[in-house]
Amino acid sequence: MEYEEPLFFEVMSYAENAERDVVDMVSGNPDWGSPDGISEGLHEYADLGGDDFQYAPSAGLRGLREEIAARRGVEAERVIVANGGGAANYLAMGRALERDAGSEVILTDPVYPYYPGKTTMLGGEQSFVPVDDDGALDPADVRATASDDTAAIVVNTPNNPTGAVYGEETMRELVAVAEEYDAILVSDEVYDHFVLDGAFTSALEFDSEHVIVTNSYSKTHAITGFRVGYTVLPREHVPAVRARNMLTNVSTTRPGQYAVLNALRETSPDYHAENRDRLRERVRTFTTALDAAGAEYTEPDGAFYVLAKFPDYPGTLENTKQLVDEAGVAGMPGSAFGESRSEWFRFALVTPRVEAAAERLAEYFA
Repeated sequence: MEYEEPLFFEVMSYAENAERDVVDMVSGNPDWGSPDGISEGLHEYADLGGDDFQYAPSAGLRGLREEIAARRGVEAERVIVANGGGAANYLAMGRALERDAGSEVILTDPVYPYYPGKTTMLGGEQSFVPVDDDGALDPADVRATASDDTAAIVVNTPNNPTGAVYGEETMRELVAVAEEYDAILVSDEVYDHFVLDGAFTSALEFDSEHVIVTNSYSKTHAITGFRVGYTVLPREHVPAVRARNMLTNVSTTRPGQYAVLNALRETSPDYHAENRDRLRERVRTFTTALDAAGAEYTEPDGAFYVLAKFPDYPGTLENTKQLVDEAGVAGMPGSAFGESRSEWFRFALVTPRVEAAAERLAEYFA
């Protein structure tokens, strides 16, 4: 089986090696710093020693699982801590495919490219459902695509790369489709703290044995290097997923889990509110520049990405590199996210230099 290296790495490497100053808007690494509870927890952990420096329980530290469970309204036994959101998604998708309920995985187009990659790695078959121009996903289209061979429906809300947030009715209908075809709805909710306006609906709000939710603290607490995520499963799937997690990951980092648990207990909601305020301002700054550049774009309802399409300048890898060289701005080619937005670029607004990037693009396309 052959695997393709994600295009992210090629673009990031090209930008890093550029001969000019470049504003990096490729990857989603938050620039605003983690809450104090993270570093305080790490300092506290460093003094423990002994057994606390050995393997963590494979399913995660009991205290962290209980804290997550209390926040998500589930029993702690349904929570498994994983090596970031990526591992959590792998565990969820693997469970959906190993049930002998089919081999098809329904994905959206555009799509976060790691989902198709994991589908291939797990031996599944990909089917894509295009979203609307504003990023909205119509459950009727998912139902029309689903069949008895559908093992999983994978969605991401708030969405990367469109910025769409799937509302209550959409999520309710997606759960219904999964139930109808004995599929698993894998709902990746890693950006749940970044709904810029309005409310967030988790798939966990619907009592269903056909829902697995994944999440991570990488974006929530600006700790992408810590690799602490989790999955919430129906009870019947917990033993199999625990075994897969143990065989592939053994366990997740103890210091990272300890720090996250401390941050969950100590961090004020103001930390998240300030980050949302910061992102709303960045969206305004960036989209104003896109207007000046004559671009078409999506204005996100959540997460921190903007898709943009420039006149007579398709979002190819070649043009992405040209933007780096000539405009000093690094984004992602739309082709990395599927066919429907292959003419577009995706920009991550997680840099304090958003205004500089905006000015460079406006000038370049003027």
